[in-house]
Amino acid sequence: MASPPNLEKPTKFVVVGGGIAGVTCAEQLACQFPSEEILLITAAPLIKTVTNFKQVSKTLEDFDVEEQPSSVLEDKYPNLRVLLSAVKSLQTKEHSLQTEGGQTVQYEKLCLCSGARPKLLTRDNPHVLGIRDTDSAQEFQRRLCKAKRIAVVGNGGIALELVYEVEGCEVIWAVKDKAIGNTFFDAGAAQFLIPSLEKEKPKKSLPCKRARYTTETDSSSHSPKGSSILDSGEPGSALGPDWHEGINLRGADKVSHRVHVEYQCEIQHIYSQEEFLLSPLRSQKPNAGNWPVYIQLTNGKIYGCDFVVSATGVVPNTDVFLDGNNFELASDLGLRVDEHMRTSEPDVYAAGDICTACWEPSPLWQQMRLWTQARQMGWYAARCMAGDILEEPIELDFCFELFSHITKFFNYKVVLLGKFNAQGLGQDHELLVRCTKGQEYVKVVMSGGRMMGAVLIGETDLEETFENLILNQMDLSSFGEDLLNPSIDIEDYFD
Repeated sequence: MASPPNLEKPTKFVVVGGGIAGVTCAEQLACQFPSEEILLITAAPLIKTVTNFKQVSKTLEDFDVEEQPSSVLEDKYPNLRVLLSAVKSLQTKEHSLQTEGGQTVQYEKLCLCSGARPKLLTRDNPHVLGIRDTDSAQEFQRRLCKAKRIAVVGNGGIALELVYEVEGCEVIWAVKDKAIGNTFFDAGAAQFLIPSLEKEKPKKSLPCKRARYTTETDSSSHSPKGSSILDSGEPGSALGPDWHEGINLRGADKVSHRVHVEYQCEIQHIYSQEEFLLSPLRSQKPNAGNWPVYIQLTNGKIYGCDFVVSATGVVPNTDVFLDGNNFELASDLGLRVDEHMRTSEPDVYAAGDICTACWEPSPLWQQMRLWTQARQMGWYAARCMAGDILEEPIELDFCFELFSHITKFFNYKVVLLGKFNAQGLGQDHELLVRCTKGQEYVKVVMSGGRMMGAVLIGETDLEETFENLILNQMDLSSFGEDLLNPSIDIEDYFD
């Protein structure tokens, strides 16, 4: 067991947050400064680590996220100490912070990596829950096993995963956009994916074999001890990209897979069973059935369900750090950081979901609060902190040259490159699309004869070729629509 950190003298490097950004930052600092003590402060007993890392191409990386006890990190790095506590307050002028456990920590350099919390539709409603951390995922599983119908509100990554993975339960999916997955896809890609919601899911070939750890639970209340996103503003770190692999997402009904999508609508009102029975809506909807909760959508439709999942995005976890300090916030309420991940307060850096990149970005990159960027930012923030201490110049890392992300939705491999949805290109672009129903969907974004972005769904094997074409900005005008002609092996031309 590692000895407790010495908090009486200033610690050269302190990192706050046990998610991917924070752990990556702390690990990198521990490697680069083996004789210095690194302190990682985290509110959750389990930390997130990157495993099975693969550099797929110049910018594309693929990895798993594994939850582990913090002791694993301390065993691996003798100079890294983990302090299990939430932060209560921060005084940047004094280079000091206080924890909920009563400790005062002095730092030379501080990196804030405390992530983001879900934007809940409403707080303090027992029938509405957000899914962000391990505890809330376990609570979702517990409720789902007794449910026959749930409502999912939102159109991002968590919503996309949920509606596909849930079985044995009807799902009402309310999205505010004209198509599903608006964060990642255009309407064409959405149409390619929709049939997957209507057919039997393929059997999983192999179970997830990675070790999983759980926090202690109170059997009398069935709720996790300590903080949970369901009832507190102090969540644990976000779930991994394959969070649903290790838990049974099956409801109480015999249906295999039944999803009904309501487009271009939002929640207008949420009624408890008692409120609904006493409202005029009961006489208007006599066939609504008896449910614990009812949702009224802005399109006028009303559905009863067992509970509602709020998956409408996240808000950076900055609140505890703002009081008495002069942090500059971006319009999305993230901490503004420059090209060296520095905030507006001296010696305070930030990485991951808590921060907003406010440097002049590459024409081919944009920030999205994703696992890949959390890892990249944590790693780069550590380099910048080290460069500052060692008085070495640091150039903006190559990972910020081209946006790239690899994931899986509806059991399809999904690769996103560059301005994959023509972000910021206005009308000055054209789209080339190739689609083979049930197999692949390929879309490239062209502007001035040059490839600016791409969406690849399925096993296309085009990611490395397209990455090179986007980075090189080669003039492809002469190819026209033949660029995606399946009879032409473009890899031979450009790989």
